[in-house]
Amino acid sequence: MSTENTIYGTPVVNGLAYGPVAWVSRFEIPKLDSTIISLDKREDEIQRYTQAAETVSSRLRERSKETVGSASDVLAAQAELSRDPGFKKMVVGAIKKGTPAPVAVVTTTEMFCGMFEKAGGLMAERTTDLNDLCQRVVAELLGEPEPGLPRLSEPSVLFADDLAPADTAGLNPEEILALVTEQGGPTSHTSIIARQLGIPCIVAARQLHEIPQGESVFIDASLGSITTGITPQVARPKVEADLRAREAIRNWSGPARLASGEAVELLANVQDGEGAKKAAAGYAQGVGLFRTELCFLDSAKEPTTSQQADIYSQVFSAFPDKKVVTRTLDAGSDKPISWATLDAEPNPALGVRGLRTTGIDQELFTRQLDAISQAAQEHEGKNWVMVPMVSTLTEAKWVAKLIRERNLTAGIMVEVPAVAIMIDQFLAEVDFVSIGTNDLTQYVMAADRMNANLATYTDPWQPAVLTLISRVAKAGQRLGKPVGVCGEAAADPILACVLIGMGVTSLSMAASAIPGVGAQLEQVTKEQCENAAHEILTALDGGDARAKARKALGID
Repeated sequence: MSTENTIYGTPVVNGLAYGPVAWVSRFEIPKLDSTIISLDKREDEIQRYTQAAETVSSRLRERSKETVGSASDVLAAQAELSRDPGFKKMVVGAIKKGTPAPVAVVTTTEMFCGMFEKAGGLMAERTTDLNDLCQRVVAELLGEPEPGLPRLSEPSVLFADDLAPADTAGLNPEEILALVTEQGGPTSHTSIIARQLGIPCIVAARQLHEIPQGESVFIDASLGSITTGITPQVARPKVEADLRAREAIRNWSGPARLASGEAVELLANVQDGEGAKKAAAGYAQGVGLFRTELCFLDSAKEPTTSQQADIYSQVFSAFPDKKVVTRTLDAGSDKPISWATLDAEPNPALGVRGLRTTGIDQELFTRQLDAISQAAQEHEGKNWVMVPMVSTLTEAKWVAKLIRERNLTAGIMVEVPAVAIMIDQFLAEVDFVSIGTNDLTQYVMAADRMNANLATYTDPWQPAVLTLISRVAKAGQRLGKPVGVCGEAAADPILACVLIGMGVTSLSMAASAIPGVGAQLEQVTKEQCENAAHEILTALDGGDARAKARKALGID
């Protein structure tokens, strides 16, 4: 009789699965011949590299065309990365000095990865993409098969060190029961695609390599657990019950309401007009986070007030009579914008970002407010504006004045612990607050949310984080001010129940996550949510908090 053994990772997409392990194959770059190439052969070597890079890029572009949604976007981005002029220039330069093409690709990759890791944030996450490209180009140069997903003879649980965009784009939900990676984090490509496809997903699972190819595993992605030694007789009834629950989610039609009858406001996170239209066609009751900075990541210069107004108007028009919460420019850290942020900082996450960019150009903020106001005048909806990275009462008073002068509802994000600690005073200055759990968690736990090695700490289920959220929600109740949550925590169906129990008045998430949250909320009463909110405050860690919440809510 097999003994059960469980390891844990960070939950990303809830769900249960049971099946054999299939490991993603990686091309192991062999020891390369670094013999200097003679002068007369260097041009041919450059051509050989150029052809290999173009072949890899073409394959990625073709796969991008064959896929849709986020998978297509990340694949297209990786294809462009393979043709990056700076990268190519450095490889070609090394070959001109006599370095063989495979060696030049490897050394250039190592240098670029070092630069990206130093930059941190989303740049650091691109090291996975770069290493994958390096393996593909070197394999092509050496005449080896392209690395990637295994051919499956039956539905399987996919294991990997980390999945590259090319891997995630080829995933078939009919074949992949669940995704588990040893590296990565909640914002990695793997996580993004898993959410889109609705595949149970766990990342940052240490000791994963102790589980071999073909061994049957039971995955509980709501707990982040990977268990071996469970018999099919025990595992399959649980998986079948979970499949029925997922079917109920697909059939959910809203609006969101607790089993005891209380309405719950579920809003969408969007980044442009197209995303807003899709959210409006679904079950979103408005927009709780309009990420304006994502409209301008590729802009060489600041868009004019009129250009900005046109973009904002597209989002407002998708919800003509609903609430739209527009976040002002959250540039910096993992979202660098050339015309709004500093070129380099020792610690970008703690540096010039969000409102702090006004120290570079104060009028950048007021010009954006003018654009939002201009767009809002054309629509009859509820136009709310919130400002990221507010840290002092002086800042809160200043931004609220500027927002109200433009006849907009004034709010701030609760990301900096100082705001949560002094929440009563901050709420006295503004009309509402929205808790950004991603950043609040990283600052409370002193852990970079982009660092996979710290995924345990950057879990919003950490009791210290939940204690601060509860503090903010209770202050909102006392003062009669709305308190929303717009971070990833809102998309967790179990945590959503806890947040409502704390007194949070709205939850904003990716539009695709709304049915899952809504279906779970209608299974529990207000009293159960409040009990769960109370119980988790005594938890030892994130895992213990999850277990206490599930027990209080009557879930398994």
